[in-house]
Amino acid sequence: MDYNDQIKNRVKRIEGQLRGILRMMEENKDCKEVITQLSASRTAIDRTIGVIVSSNLVECVRNANENGESTEEMVKEAVNLLVKSR
Repeated sequence: MDYNDQIKNRVKRIEGQLRGILRMMEENKDCKEVITQLSASRTAIDRTIGVIVSSNLVECVRNANENGESTEEMVKEAVNLLVKSR
């Protein structure tokens, strides 16, 4: 799969969030603030996983249709990946 710049930028933003959280911890910020930022990071990671799985699924289904292959197994695999990520 080709990871486009949009997906890479999402991961870079998450990386920045995590660095910010470490800085907050080093500065002994209130735990509520840290937890809020950790939760935001987790949400960003979950959304990125969804984008990657859906993009990959679209690509795989398109290729399977071109080759006359069944897509049922690919869809099951994509759903399993999303379930595992939770």
